[in-house]
Amino acid sequence: MGQQEKVSTSLAGAVSEGISASLAAVDAELDRRYPGDPGTRQPVHTVYVPGNVFDAGTVRSWGDQALAALDEHAPDAASFAAVLGLSDDLAEDVYGRVRAKLEREPIEDLRVDFEDGYGGDDEDRDAARAARLISEAYATGTAAPYTGIRMKCMEAAVRDRGIRTTDVFLTGLLEHGGLPEGLVLTLPKVTYPEQVTAFVRLLEAFEKAHGLDAGRLGFEIQIETSQAILAADGTAAVARMIGAAEGRATGLHYGTFDYSACLGVSAAYQASDHPAADHAKAIMQVAAAGTGVRVSDGSTNVLPVGPTAHVHEAWRLHYGLTRRALARAYYQGWDMHPGHIPTRYAAVFAFYREGFETAAKRLSAYANHAGGDVMDEPATAKALSSYLLRGIDCGALDTAEVDALTGLTRADLDRFAAPRRGDLTASAE
Repeated sequence: MGQQEKVSTSLAGAVSEGISASLAAVDAELDRRYPGDPGTRQPVHTVYVPGNVFDAGTVRSWGDQALAALDEHAPDAASFAAVLGLSDDLAEDVYGRVRAKLEREPIEDLRVDFEDGYGGDDEDRDAARAARLISEAYATGTAAPYTGIRMKCMEAAVRDRGIRTTDVFLTGLLEHGGLPEGLVLTLPKVTYPEQVTAFVRLLEAFEKAHGLDAGRLGFEIQIETSQAILAADGTAAVARMIGAAEGRATGLHYGTFDYSACLGVSAAYQASDHPAADHAKAIMQVAAAGTGVRVSDGSTNVLPVGPTAHVHEAWRLHYGLTRRALARAYYQGWDMHPGHIPTRYAAVFAFYREGFETAAKRLSAYANHAGGDVMDEPATAKALSSYLLRGIDCGALDTAEVDALTGLTRADLDRFAAPRRGDLTASAE
């Protein structure tokens, strides 16, 4: 070994110690507010079904209706690819994976809706029934991976009803076996951070009443009003809402039509690619970055029903909007009709299949300190591994093919996707 060169310094160790002591509170605040992504699976979509319509066969029914739509309007890979503009090398693979997904797991995230579109006369009955059916579905393995309810908001006119429905539903789950791991609650039309705080107090009270672990119940915050983006004092209210959730917020969901209407956008132009929507989601994205709270895009209300020509037009629209959202790092959206889910999965699968080889080779080169035509850093390795993990989780990629091309196990990918904070500022060396 060669002789090491002598290194001289000018500052006493007490200087570094003093700086660290002065930043201790900041270090703790960074860890508390920005813990990073939780590393759990994020569903590619959320499906809303009215509380008085939801039944034990909803998940399978949506899958069967989606398959029937393919059989009628795109019975083979070539016809489906022609509608969506899929390349020849992707057509068969994507079409086969879409059909397999619709047969195996047609809905990844299901929300029984007691807010918009709910018309039941007996909300207590329907909330209790939803709890029973969801519990039974988890027990038999037929539930969507994520399932829960959207209750009414915390505004004065419907607050008591929303609180009661939440209580009835959660109590019913406990009566029928407990809270499932995939439970999700969605709080809609949040305007002020204080409404988030109020919902936290509600969940705390429920946990204490039943001896549950503190923090067991989390929830999504639905962004549907202008005030949720920009508060009266000019601050980003959505960032304050994440703090007000006290660690319970799991997602921010953009409400396309309520938000657009709030800004006065004409009905014909209310869409997830409107400039107003892009602005709102960009603020949501920045507010949520690093917090572990995930952002979901909204939906399209153009339904793929009727003559084949109209179905194809609606499919192209939905496919394009979904691909656009994925490119902007909105990895989840809403689907409002069974006819939407073939194009949801087609867009998601094409997105991951198209970039798979490049991402896998770049991550492999990074992991093995090999050279290449791109010099990646730890933050990029995190993005590459997260990309591959999302592809695996939704069924776009197979674990074996990812292992073969990267030389990395699932555990390796998880490690790269969730580095320690300091690792992101370190060099790739």
